[in-house]
Amino acid sequence: MREFTRRGAVALGLVGLTAFAGIKVKDRVAPLTGGAGSGGAGSGGAGSEGAPKPSLYESDGFQYYTVVDKDPLITPAEFSLRIGGLVEKSLTFTFADLQQLPRTRLVRDFQCVTGWRVKKVAWEGVLLRELLNAAGMQASAGALQFTSSDGAYTESLTIEQAMRDDVLVADSLFGKAITPKHGGPVRLFVGAMYGYKSLKWLKEIAGTAEVRPGYWEVRGYDVDAWVGKSNGRSDLPT
Repeated sequence: MREFTRRGAVALGLVGLTAFAGIKVKDRVAPLTGGAGSGGAGSGGAGSEGAPKPSLYESDGFQYYTVVDKDPLITPAEFSLRIGGLVEKSLTFTFADLQQLPRTRLVRDFQCVTGWRVKKVAWEGVLLRELLNAAGMQASAGALQFTSSDGAYTESLTIEQAMRDDVLVADSLFGKAITPKHGGPVRLFVGAMYGYKSLKWLKEIAGTAEVRPGYWEVRGYDVDAWVGKSNGRSDLPT
């Protein structure tokens, strides 16, 4: 495992992720799709065990970040997504449940706040609003908090943002199952915002009265992370 201090990250052009005192960021570049252990229906491994860390290398432009020492390894058979908090009806979806819901495919550029961009990334899954409508949001709910199975990472959206046409609970990347390295089997994809909003290893969605800043946001990143309109950046919109 390689850890980079601020100086090392600057050398890699990743200063944005280490701009906060005392933080070390593990930076690896992961493959977009994988073979054995890629999170497909036939993959083994238990959710309580961790996925092995990839080495530092490049593939298809994606760079791989994590904030924990061991990434979760969850098979589709083990996966479940709970929706609770300020909702009319708490729900739990299995991977098979999600597969039975109406599917949406989006092809969008993926932009990281540190500057790298992958063009024309194909995602597929269920619109987040489909799940929210099934649960029913209480009138007092103004936002959502998303929790990752890694035990550390959280994110947030307002209800209005969550209802957009480009916010997916995604289980497919470039036509294949999302690998553990990319947050599979199911992750969040927020098309118009920087990559840190697209939480990996999605475990729980909770309705909240107001926005609760996520992992990077309490460390200085913008909560409303619109590409090209936040974090002092001028990238082209995605």
